[in-house]
This record gives sequence, structure tokens and C-alpha cells, in this order.
Amino acid sequence: MMIRKPHRQWPLLAVVATLLSLTFNATASTNTQAAPASNSSTEQISGKKTNKQLANLDYAGTQTIDINSGHPTFSKKTMRTSKGAWQKYGQLDNLNRPTAANAMLQKSLMPTAKREPLTVNPTGWRNKKIKSGYLYNRSHLIGYQLTGQNNNPKNLITGTRSLNSPEMLRFEDDIAYYLKSNPSGYIRYRVTPIFKGNELLARGVHMQAQSIGSNAVSFNVYIFNIEDGVTLDYNDGTSQIGASEVAASSSRSSSTATTSAPQTTESASGDVTTGNQGEIIGNRNSHIYHVPGQSGYHMNSANAIYFSTEAEAQAAGYRKSLR
Repeated sequence: MMIRKPHRQWPLLAVVATLLSLTFNATASTNTQAAPASNSSTEQISGKKTNKQLANLDYAGTQTIDINSGHPTFSKKTMRTSKGAWQKYGQLDNLNRPTAANAMLQKSLMPTAKREPLTVNPTGWRNKKIKSGYLYNRSHLIGYQLTGQNNNPKNLITGTRSLNSPEMLRFEDDIAYYLKSNPSGYIRYRVTPIFKGNELLARGVHMQAQSIGSNAVSFNVYIFNIEDGVTLDYNDGTSQIGASEVAASSSRSSSTATTSAPQTTESASGDVTTGNQGEIIGNRNSHIYHVPGQSGYHMNSANAIYFSTEAEAQAAGYRKSLR
């Protein structure tokens, strides 16, 4: 009579447990991202992309990338101007996250009143001060300068300082310049925050714009919500500062002290601006300098470099802003 040996299950159970552990760790790791040094030039991503596809894109060192070769994807129906200028903000989702901001922009929507301080805390607002300033800004989907929407929860996300300025701001400035130069002109505009799953911190923003009747303003871009040298946990907005950021920040602080840069104003909200009258201020990311009175003169202090004269700025490789 043949006696069966008992079936041993322990090795199989160990293999299953190991696979489950690896799967869990792989899932957890996708919710955090350490940002390598950014490149503000624009890369190309061909074809239309869904929000889910955008959320799954990996940041590879270029913060702003073209989507659909830079061509907007608005339908003809939404490009009509028969109703004049308008703005519409999607409802917050079940996690209180904004969903989308749409507008038919015109100069008539642009605010004339002085902007009030921001008080709304968007999801993922776990701000903290790092050596280069505050990590996060309260980032408008549609910039305040375009519609005057300020403390509107449907129009605010937690964005890194680099997402807010210079990346989003440079597109907003182009729109503002066109509208001011063409008071009767229109621009179809949409900004969508891209969240992954139930994460509270957006992975990035999808921005599209098209001027009506011309291609003076026309873009379709995705901007990653990252900050150089900082690892972000997109689940809740918490973060860890890398050694490189600490070293770079210390170097910037020493350099600033020796050049006697003008004072900056900085609040716990993370809204940081620069500028004393008479100073020339350059944006170290875009290599564009601004003089008093220009729209981009007040910028995040971490992006600023100061010059005594325009000639000095030009000698350093900076060009003057057109606005």
C-alpha cells in the first residue's frame, strides 16, 4: 500500500506573502516622487490624453510638456462667442478637490480691484518653510489676473512654487497680454487639475488655450506639480527635503547676503513676492528680467536674481520681459 506524503503548504504561503508585500510596496512608492533637477523647456507628447493617462505620466526632468503636439482639443461648440465672456468652475468632488475651470476670456473679465489675501486651504495643503522659502502656493486654476476669482475653493489647488511661478504664470501672462492688447478679443481657456486615485495633492495641471479667430495664443500643455530636491507624498501633501535642496538653499542664502538683495515679503500662506522700487529683477528659471511696473515684477523670491541696471542683466544673459 502506497502512503501519500502530506502536502507541504508553507513554501507556497511564503511566496504569496512575498508577492503581496512587493505589490504593496510598489503601490506605495508611486504616491511619492523625488524631483530631479527640472528643465523648463517643453517636450512633446503626441495625441490626446485622458486625465487618467496624464496622472500616470512620469516626471523625467522637464516640468512642462506639450500635449497633442501643443494643439488644443476644444470642440467647435465651446468656441462660440455668441454668449460673450463667461467663466465656469466644476463642482468639488467627494474629496473636496476641484475638478475643472473653463472660460471664454475677454478683457471685460479682468479685475480692477486690488487682490485680497488668500485664506482657503486646498486639499493637500501641508505647507512648510524650506530654506528657499515656502514649498507650496495656493495656486489658482484660472489666474486671478484673468477673471478676478480669488478665494474660490473650486479654483484653488495646492501647487508647488515652481508650478505656480514660473510655469503656470508664463502662460497666464501671455493670455493677459493678448487680452489687454485686444480688448474685444476672446480666448477659450480650460485648466484641469490632475489627481491620481484618491490622492489629495494634484500630480499636475492640464492647461489649454486658443484665441478665437487666430493662433496668437494657442497651447495645450501639462505641468508637473513637483519641486526640485523635494520628495512629495501625493496622498496628503507631506514632503521630505533632499540633501541637494538643503545645500543649494544654503548656497543661495550666502549669495543673496553678499549682494545685498532687496527685502522680500513672505507670509505663512506661502505667497512670496519680491521687489523694492528701482531694482531690476530677473527670473532665474526663465532668464527674463523685469523692471518696476511690469506684470511679472513681483515673483517668488526663490526664483529671483537682482541687478542694478538693465545692462548688467543683459550681460548675464537675461532678456527684458515684453510685458
